[in-house]
Amino acid sequence: MQTLAYGAWPSPIDAALAAAHDGQPEFVGFVGDEVWWTEPRPAEDGRRTLVRRRADGAREAVLPVPWDVRSRVMEYGGRPWDGATVDGGPLVVFVNFADQRLYRCEPGGEPRPLTPLSPVGGGLRWAEPRLLADRGEVWCVLEEFTGDGPTDVRRVPAAVPLDGSAADDRGAVRELIAARHRFVTGPRLSPDGRRAAWLAWDHPRMPWDGTELLLAEVAGDGTLQAPRTVAGGPDESIAQADWALDGSLLYVSDRTGWWNLYRDGTPLCPREEEFGGPLWRLGLRWFAPLQDGLIAVVHGRGPAALGILDPETGEVVDAAGPWTEFAPTLAALGERVVAVGAGPRSSPEVVELDVRTGRARVIGAAHEDAVDPAYYPKPQARTFTGPDGREIHAHVYPPRHPGCVAPAGELPPYVVRAHGGPTSRAPLVLDLEIAYFTSRGIGVVEVNYGGSTGYGREYRDRLRGQWGVADVEDCAAVALALADEGTADRARLAVRGGSAGGFTAAASLATTDVYACGTILYPVLDLAGWGTGETHDFESRYLETLVGPYAEVPGRYAQRSPVTHADRVTAPFLLLQGLDDVVCPPAQCARFLARAAGRRVPHAYLAFEGEGHGFRRADTVIRALEAELSLYAQVFGLHPPDVPPLELTG
Repeated sequence: MQTLAYGAWPSPIDAALAAAHDGQPEFVGFVGDEVWWTEPRPAEDGRRTLVRRRADGAREAVLPVPWDVRSRVMEYGGRPWDGATVDGGPLVVFVNFADQRLYRCEPGGEPRPLTPLSPVGGGLRWAEPRLLADRGEVWCVLEEFTGDGPTDVRRVPAAVPLDGSAADDRGAVRELIAARHRFVTGPRLSPDGRRAAWLAWDHPRMPWDGTELLLAEVAGDGTLQAPRTVAGGPDESIAQADWALDGSLLYVSDRTGWWNLYRDGTPLCPREEEFGGPLWRLGLRWFAPLQDGLIAVVHGRGPAALGILDPETGEVVDAAGPWTEFAPTLAALGERVVAVGAGPRSSPEVVELDVRTGRARVIGAAHEDAVDPAYYPKPQARTFTGPDGREIHAHVYPPRHPGCVAPAGELPPYVVRAHGGPTSRAPLVLDLEIAYFTSRGIGVVEVNYGGSTGYGREYRDRLRGQWGVADVEDCAAVALALADEGTADRARLAVRGGSAGGFTAAASLATTDVYACGTILYPVLDLAGWGTGETHDFESRYLETLVGPYAEVPGRYAQRSPVTHADRVTAPFLLLQGLDDVVCPPAQCARFLARAAGRRVPHAYLAFEGEGHGFRRADTVIRALEAELSLYAQVFGLHPPDVPPLELTG
């Protein structure tokens, strides 16, 4: 056991290892009896491929380079594929990221386009496809740009012919209903094929504010007739809807303040916990009906478990295993349920649950310890007290190393992480990017500040009109509490966040004196610009909830914007940005840096070609992690043995 200062501990978890394990499997589904899903390939320019698990357990990537299975609908995308067994073999349809066309593919064959290109604005985009082989169509969400502006767009449920006749003909795409809402999810057909259900909402609401559950009859010509709202509204969020095999309509609503599951309007398991979440991407699934009437659910208060709900008794039996957090992606076939689960000592894995036996096993993306698990942190789920006595949920990751301890009396530096969203949550799972720091002697705390999901509507509504205030206060309260209790070094606290978390990090540096430095990734920095045309359509009215209507409170937008107060930032900072980011464009970084110029504050700005909102390429993740560690080393007086120097100017 060596005695070395915090930050100087040698670690086998380098940036390349962390980057290689970045991302997770998503969008599981069945194709016949086989399980398929999408999986990241950081070393292949960050693309995602389709993975097939055959009945004999053999796994293979279906699509080689350069195919990238990702949708850009609403920029954050959604479920990009579907499949079925046709003529004895699998047939899949998928969205290719580069051109956003919908393709059909039989394994072993070359993908063939089903949809045309469009020269207008962002073109034609597709998400949440449902392969209806008996109809010869793919039902999905069509996003169509009508001009060059980010909000010149319409969305509508549509049917794409499977025979390829629409590959060069927009007119061959059949719209299922006239466009009447700004945002829609993909229609779900009832078991008898006579009805369809889908969700819709309009500006300025976000889907976690209020959505409508629409129900329509399927006419003889395949269009959706006489749609009517059967649940939801401006102040009720329906997160998912689907059909049970008996033809009853299941949906998740937060009408009680918690996302709970309902069947034809009747609550099935009323609890103060969440059976749903924020619909950031189309096709997320928190429940899946089974053939015997049971329902697979992802549920919890904070951490989300995988369980089986008996709708007749309201009883939920959770799957046994090491997984403490399940993602909102479920598929069910017979007595089989497939999900993606992770835990504090395992990265996300594809898990199959046998409902009959209760046995769960890993069938894909199996976690393998790339290093001795003794280098992983042992996180603690904690609740802190913030301003006005309010609760703040957080995950504390103390430094941990099997062969090193710090000198007696030395307290570790800590990095306070603010998650993105901000209507989201940091899960308590193994993350090698966090272990990259903790194994070197730098603590990390993830703050699920007021506004986060997983704790009921009242908790997430704390951020209404208070973005840039409540989140900043909560992060500071947790940081100072760790220092006051002797867990963290008060003089060596950093703040770090990406996207909305980047806004919180920048606002924290500009308006508090809690942190010695900060790392800001692809952030919102200018609220006025971001809220008046500089971002994409989906979030273009988001600030009306988080800050207030711009026409009514323009001064609040200026007051809360980090760019307004950039000249007040005195702590060193690192700014990281993708140059292809249309959600938080690099122009905001340019304005922030111009306002901070001449202040002699040490800083670095790294911009990455080919990266959008969130980094996907392995080389980008490596550079960003190493730069972040170098910042902390220089500011905190650390001496990590393997960090390339980052040049700070100012």
